[in-house]
Amino acid sequence: MAGNSDPLSPRAKIAVTAGKAVAAASRAAGRGSGSVIGGRVALKLDPDLLARLAQNLDVVLVSATNGKTTTTRLIAEALRAAGPVVSNALGANMPAGITSALAGSSDARYGVIEVDEKYLAGVARDTDPKCIALLNLSRDQLDRAAETRMLAENWREGLAGSKAVIVANADDPLVVWAASSSPNVIWVAAGQMWKDDAWSCPSCGGVMQRPGDDWFCGECGFRRPTPSWALSGDHVLDPHGSAWPIHLQLPGRANKANAASSAAVAAVFGVPPQVALERMYQVQAVAGRYDVVQFMERDLRLLLAKNPAGWLETFSLIDPPPTPVILSVNARGADGTDTSWLWDVDYTRLTGHPICVVGDRKLDLAVRLEVAGQHFQVCDNLDQAVQQSPPGRIEVIANYTAFQDLRRRVGN
Repeated sequence: MAGNSDPLSPRAKIAVTAGKAVAAASRAAGRGSGSVIGGRVALKLDPDLLARLAQNLDVVLVSATNGKTTTTRLIAEALRAAGPVVSNALGANMPAGITSALAGSSDARYGVIEVDEKYLAGVARDTDPKCIALLNLSRDQLDRAAETRMLAENWREGLAGSKAVIVANADDPLVVWAASSSPNVIWVAAGQMWKDDAWSCPSCGGVMQRPGDDWFCGECGFRRPTPSWALSGDHVLDPHGSAWPIHLQLPGRANKANAASSAAVAAVFGVPPQVALERMYQVQAVAGRYDVVQFMERDLRLLLAKNPAGWLETFSLIDPPPTPVILSVNARGADGTDTSWLWDVDYTRLTGHPICVVGDRKLDLAVRLEVAGQHFQVCDNLDQAVQQSPPGRIEVIANYTAFQDLRRRVGN
């Protein structure tokens, strides 16, 4: 627990100092936050640094395909009711970025850490977490990430016998299968809008049956566990059956689901649902997501969606037609270079919205929209797309590097 004497060896202290110096130099050179390069240098000097930095913290790990940055932020806000928190709030979620974040705080009691799905097992080994939140698994970065079942298997093996309390989404069969190897699981009915990655049973390969909100495998009997927490409309139901209202500034059903999982995590640390949910109201935007910015006399709402599941959730929260929509897709290294996932998104949900398409892969997206029967314009850049739209609100939906490009352009 926090309050112990300084756990860092002389070597670890040198590693932390060197990492901070490199990060500062990177920032001064205008190359971003420097957290990743600083963390890499620090880990090179002391490969055990992440474990050393975590040993005085009560650690929560958060992993998922979608929603992990937002959920990490909501949990961090909730746990601040119980003590100081350190978190990788900007989403640098691989070991170097996580190490850098933890090195930046010496007085924290809690570490709330977002972890890339592929690194979860290793980071859990290093940080000895008290709690791990598992939200969802779906296809993402098709050229880089192995299929979702392989990720689930990686989680299942890595978390087998874990001492951590696992807070897991009972509505995602892949997450349930991954979490079921752990002895201590709290199930949350957080919902699952995107089901196309979970039609075959992860346990035996059989066909999943999905009556209503339930699911089960007709062949091996693998089935949805009974949740103790649930999202119910605008409320979180706790294990005692009490309903707590969710008041968020963040839009959409997906963020209510994130809040339900976050309340379950907060309760593991003794923070009551009412206190946790009240604190979550403070969060207005997360690393630029959901921000409304004034640009060229219009109000642009910036929305990040990286894969089919994310786009489906995002379409459900945009303002109704005829609100203009700008779509931007890149296919750089951080996005995944394979854009075939665009064919898995239901663009008929945009019917009635004027659509402008920008980004490196605007022509791929244009072909997809043409097939979906949507009316759209291909624009050279954001400025041109904004000029096509009348004054007022514009919904801007972009994948990962396209979102970063947009933020730079609008000065966010």
